[in-house]
Amino acid sequence: MSLLTQAQEAVAWRVLDEEERRRRHLVVSLSGAHAYGFPSPDSDLDLKAIHIEPTTRLLGLSAPAQSASRMEIIDGVEIDYTSNELQQALAGILGGNGNYIERVLGAIPLRVAPELEALRPLVRRSLSRRAHRHYHGFATGQLREFESAPDAPAKKILYVIRTALTGTHLLLTGELVTDVTQLLEQYGFAQARELVEAKRAGERVSLDTARKTDWLKTAARAFDILDDAHSRSILPPEPANRDELEAWLIEQRTREWRRSG
Repeated sequence: MSLLTQAQEAVAWRVLDEEERRRRHLVVSLSGAHAYGFPSPDSDLDLKAIHIEPTTRLLGLSAPAQSASRMEIIDGVEIDYTSNELQQALAGILGGNGNYIERVLGAIPLRVAPELEALRPLVRRSLSRRAHRHYHGFATGQLREFESAPDAPAKKILYVIRTALTGTHLLLTGELVTDVTQLLEQYGFAQARELVEAKRAGERVSLDTARKTDWLKTAARAFDILDDAHSRSILPPEPANRDELEAWLIEQRTREWRRSG
C-alpha cells in the first residue's frame, strides 16, 4: 500500500480490524483523492466498504441498519469510513451508482473476501448507460460548490473533471478508471495537470481566482464529453443480468445461513 504513509497505513489497519469485529466485509476500497490520482499529505483516508449481514439478522423483526459510518481523527490521520450492506450495494450497481461500482471494480482494494472474485465479472456484465446519471449528478454537485466558493478550490474543480472523465471512459469502453491522471491526455484535458499538482500540495489549496472563469469553461467541456459518451456508449441502456446478480445474492444469503447453523 505504497500510496499511504506508515502512519496512515497503521491507522487504516487499526480501523478496519475494529470494524471487522462488527461486520464481515466483502470488500474495502481506498477511495477519494488517493484513488483519484491527487492525494496530498493532509488528505483523509476515504475507506469505502460493502459488508454482508448474517442471514439470521435479516429474518428477524428488527432489520439491521443498511449502512455504517465513522469519521474521526486518529493519531493525526483523518478517517472517513462507510460501509453499505450487500443488497443495497447490488441494487445501487444495477441503478448505475458509481460509488458502489467503484468499490467492487476499483483499483485499490484494501481488504477482499473470497466471494468478490465471483462478483466482479457479474458487476462488469451489469454495467449500463444508467451510470451516466450518477456521474453527471455527482459532478454537478461539485461544480455548484466550486461556483459558490469565495475562492477557487482546486479540489472541487478536480472532482468535477475526475468524475466526468471516469464516467466518460466507463460509458465508451466499459472500463473503470478512477485515477484521473490516466485519462487527462486521452480526453484533451492535459492542462488539468496544473490542478493535480496544486491539489497534491494540500487539501485546501486554492487556484488563482482570476482564472476561475477559465476553469468553469473547462468543466463545461467535461460535461459535454460525458453527455456525448452517453449517446455513443457501448454499454446497454439497462443492466443485462439482473437475474444473475439476484441469484448470486441469494446464494450468498444461503451460505451465510449455513454458516450460522
